[in-house]
Amino acid sequence: MQEFEKISISEISKQDMLIILEALDYTGKNTNIDAFLRLKDNIVKELSELADTSEEEFLNYLNRDL
Repeated sequence: MQEFEKISISEISKQDMLIILEALDYTGKNTNIDAFLRLKDNIVKELSELADTSEEEFLNYLNRDL
């Protein structure tokens, strides 16, 4: 197996990304494990920066047309 430090998400669909973010949010809130919420927040932050938009606009984009 090849080892790697980072994983690219360039091929993940909008719907799959939204499901991942919602799952992290749900799990964090229902288990009181802050690491899940921090991970969700970090993913949203990084992706919104890559898209050159606000986090709120990015989340609206993911929710659009679903």
